[in-house]
Amino acid sequence: MANLGDLLRVYGAYDARPGGAGESSGDARKLAHLQALVGDWQLISDLSFADLLLWIPDRDAEGLVCVAQVRPVTGATAHHEDQIGRHADPTQRYAVLTAWREGRMVRDADPIWLDGVPVRAEGIPIRIGDEVIAVVGRDANVAAGRVPSQLELAYLRIASDLVRMMSEGSFPFPADDEFADDPRVGDGLLRLDPTGAVTFASPNALSAYRKLGLAGNIVGERLRSVHDQLDLHGSPVWRVLVTHRPERGEVAANGAEVLLRGLPLMPGGELLGALVLMRDVTDLRHRERALLSKDATIREIHHRVKNNLQTVAALLRLQGRRTDASEAKEALAEAVRRVTSIALVHETLSQALDDDVEFDGIFDQLAATVLDLVATGERTARVRRLGTFGTVPGDVATALALVLSELLQNAVEHAYAGNGGELELRVARAANGLEVVVADDGAGLPPDFALESSTRLGLQIVRSLVVGELRGTIALRPRLPHGTEAVVAVPASRLQTHAMQAG
Repeated sequence: MANLGDLLRVYGAYDARPGGAGESSGDARKLAHLQALVGDWQLISDLSFADLLLWIPDRDAEGLVCVAQVRPVTGATAHHEDQIGRHADPTQRYAVLTAWREGRMVRDADPIWLDGVPVRAEGIPIRIGDEVIAVVGRDANVAAGRVPSQLELAYLRIASDLVRMMSEGSFPFPADDEFADDPRVGDGLLRLDPTGAVTFASPNALSAYRKLGLAGNIVGERLRSVHDQLDLHGSPVWRVLVTHRPERGEVAANGAEVLLRGLPLMPGGELLGALVLMRDVTDLRHRERALLSKDATIREIHHRVKNNLQTVAALLRLQGRRTDASEAKEALAEAVRRVTSIALVHETLSQALDDDVEFDGIFDQLAATVLDLVATGERTARVRRLGTFGTVPGDVATALALVLSELLQNAVEHAYAGNGGELELRVARAANGLEVVVADDGAGLPPDFALESSTRLGLQIVRSLVVGELRGTIALRPRLPHGTEAVVAVPASRLQTHAMQAG
């Protein structure tokens, strides 16, 4: 779905683009205020048991068009069909249009029928200073008419205060960014009077304080005294009555943890008290700590595996020094290189926050290590990398590191048997996957060479890892005017990191 800024520009008269025609007339400020309002108006919708619709002037300034809509979680919606893009019909939207023309809150005397639903409609002007910049329509479905409960009456009274503040321009609060885990109306709610005493507590709010250890009734008690009695530590949300700005905090006691958000209620600039929303996050925090502990354990395992592999590599080097047979020395040196390649991946994973790693750093370390191990006085090479690997899953990183290690060694040993040269590694990552080309400018492939029938252990390892672990393809081809290119392709499905899967 398009964001509010895009919808304002598509349907309405505002233009807040940098350098746009409307920027000098304050459209950017209007857009920022309306975006903040839409970011926090779910609260008013839930307290009102009503849909909220944002109406702004259309391009011709002859009417109003709806550019945003929110439905209540606490009650039935008044609009089963999306209203965005609809213009305010004068025969149905008297309250909205009058609120725009006269700059005052207007409610239809009787319910109106919208799309077959009886709706109690209200128009609420939205201001910046003295200028009305939009209207919020508050549409409540009254199909199931009944006497409201005490809880519903408390919600509606709080909603009335917030609606007045919204119309006056004091809601939403400046610089009060919404947090993803902010408590909602249904999670738990308290109303405080100007002295900080609790005048209403929802059932969920009472349950939260019972878990924190409260034995009596919180209604009639000062919230600060209750927190002191329970020895609750955290941000003192009752400070909202002093600071006149939102306060957030989290308190814990008796094995329970509760997230709190306090909002001052100040219609007309007069402090009437505060709204405190709360959410029991005990289970959530326990899961978060369990995940952190699990992640720390996994990182420690990777660290220990890296240390063990380095020990194995050291033992193999020691054995190589004690061996006189040249073939055995070479085999042990290759084993050291392969173990070191795997150790590099585990070292990176031991420092990562998840099982996804940035492979560029791994390859650069790997290339330096491989060239150092295989280089001799007459056989040297350097590597130039073009492109970036990006982030890959840990198991892909291990297989890919081994594949590139083998290809680099193979190129140095066979392309530059008695001299030096430059290896070029080209990386291209696209929507369909990853392609890596290891290119040398050496002697080239033998005339009768075939990868499938090659008896070289390194190439057999490469082919097995690419086809089996990476589910990709490997090909060796001549490079013009001379040299060889090894082309490894890994499909996109094998490169999906945890972040991509979660998204």
